[in-house]
Amino acid sequence: MQTIWLSGAEWFAILRIGLGLWWLESWRHKDKKTWFTGGGIGWAAGIAEKHRWPVVRRGFDTVVKPRPRLMAYVVAYAELALGLGLIAGFLTPIALACGLVLNLIYLVLMIHDWAEQGQNLMMALISAVALLAMSWQVWSVDEAVGWFL
Repeated sequence: MQTIWLSGAEWFAILRIGLGLWWLESWRHKDKKTWFTGGGIGWAAGIAEKHRWPVVRRGFDTVVKPRPRLMAYVVAYAELALGLGLIAGFLTPIALACGLVLNLIYLVLMIHDWAEQGQNLMMALISAVALLAMSWQVWSVDEAVGWFL
């Protein structure tokens, strides 16, 4: 593969690291006080209850709504873990797959909010490309210890 300046594997590593920075920013910009006291999950509950797909409403009501505080921590710290894992290249294929799933969940939940869809679609696409390109081959903990090669 011919590229300018860096190798193909290095460009894919940059894509992976950029996605990690995006996840880190998703975590950083949350108002933690509001988020952890129910603000984030309450906001999502309002969206889920009006969702056009009954399966989304039922899934949210079954999994998330009964545990708002736990789910707030799961979402926030999943974003933090994804960001740090992708930047460092630690357990990268797992982080990319989990990030792809999380973006698809966000995409399905926010199907009515077109402002959010661009971000979730782009992050899902980057996750898929970085996963299929094995973006952990350079500049990663995985590469340094010989995992997933």
